[in-house]
Amino acid sequence: MIAIVGGGMSGLALGRELVRRGRECVVFEAEDRPGGIVNSKRVDGLLLENGPQRARLAAPFAALVDELGLGESLILAPRDLDLFIYRDGRLRRVPLSMRGLLKSDAVSWRGKLRAMLEPLTPGARDDERVADFFSRKLGRELYEHVVGPLYGGLYGTDPGDMVVGLSLGGLLRDMGIGRSLLLPRLLRRVPRAPRICSFADGMESLPRALVRAVGDRVRLNAPVRAIEPRTGGWSVVLDGETLPAEQVVLAVPAQVAARLLRGVAPDASTRIGGLRYNPLAVVHLRADTDLRGIGFQVSLAERRALRGVTFSHCLFGGEGGRPDRNGVYTAYLAQPAHPRGGPSGSMGDSAAARGRSMEARTNEALGDRAASEFERCTGYRAEPLGVARPSMPAWDTSWSALPGLRLPPGLHVTANWESRPGLTGRFARARALAASLDRDRR
Repeated sequence: MIAIVGGGMSGLALGRELVRRGRECVVFEAEDRPGGIVNSKRVDGLLLENGPQRARLAAPFAALVDELGLGESLILAPRDLDLFIYRDGRLRRVPLSMRGLLKSDAVSWRGKLRAMLEPLTPGARDDERVADFFSRKLGRELYEHVVGPLYGGLYGTDPGDMVVGLSLGGLLRDMGIGRSLLLPRLLRRVPRAPRICSFADGMESLPRALVRAVGDRVRLNAPVRAIEPRTGGWSVVLDGETLPAEQVVLAVPAQVAARLLRGVAPDASTRIGGLRYNPLAVVHLRADTDLRGIGFQVSLAERRALRGVTFSHCLFGGEGGRPDRNGVYTAYLAQPAHPRGGPSGSMGDSAAARGRSMEARTNEALGDRAASEFERCTGYRAEPLGVARPSMPAWDTSWSALPGLRLPPGLHVTANWESRPGLTGRFARARALAASLDRDRR
């Protein structure tokens, strides 16, 4: 039996792959609901996403949607929605193409000319900071006002405290990008981005469907208290029972994995326990506006707690969507990133203190802050609907501990801190790990 500790997306995706391969497995989830950070709920009839707002309908994800029987509930966002950056007092369109860069007012002509030199600059170095890489390749202005907010916003992290080889390098390889970021676009070798999608009942439809696929092998309200070695495998200790397992896979947040490994793999426990997470606030707002787009990110130069806003009603409301999302905006608050990046912008004691300060604020205070900054950026008043407080893996310099990670035979990890984050990454990792576990059996 393979024991999977954690019933979030990583654990459920692995459970499904193992069931498809005919392997005996059990998924243990400590909470009374599966899905982890993927969490949809309704407030006043409005559908709110406390976790991922959407997915990209790339071919592997589209196949998964069909296999899970979710095709009829799939919602596709319009193709013509723009993404914006808030800079110098107003929203500006993000240039998503070379023509868009030339027409955009998000960057000055001096910044655009500097960006045109990018194909002449050397490629990425694994040991350089992400902020330094983007600044060196594209120029300081394009980094500070466009690329930095877009990339750092994925993690709520200052790109000045992220290292290319630990974070960005894998993404560049997955996208087939070599030395130049812009040359493939100039040569039109970049494929069209997959459609943005969600489901009629929200993104939580996905883990619910995975639970149906895994069946009664998912055990809720089943916290794993310890894992212990035994002859021929491992023992999984729960409240009131101990179960044998040939293999154990930890699909839990880093701090939980570190605690479970403390007695059986102390070095791995220390390495994993040192990974930093960013405290975020996801604030849902209701506003009557004429805004239309995907949403906006905030320039690093603004130094605001508001890092970005998703226009939920534009993505999945109206034609082809559900009218109950009209007027819903999702705002993200985090500690401000340093506009200049580099070591001076790293998450040192002052940034950690800002993170603790944000965690100490009440939900009411966070809601008011999000509404105030939303009005400052857009000119529209907003009403807070609810606040969620997820923590996201930072993928910063603390990830330098992972390359030396070694686990005892029969112990494995799969999580958004261990390999490529995002839904696509979780399903790809599940397939690879399931295949590896099959090879171990043979």
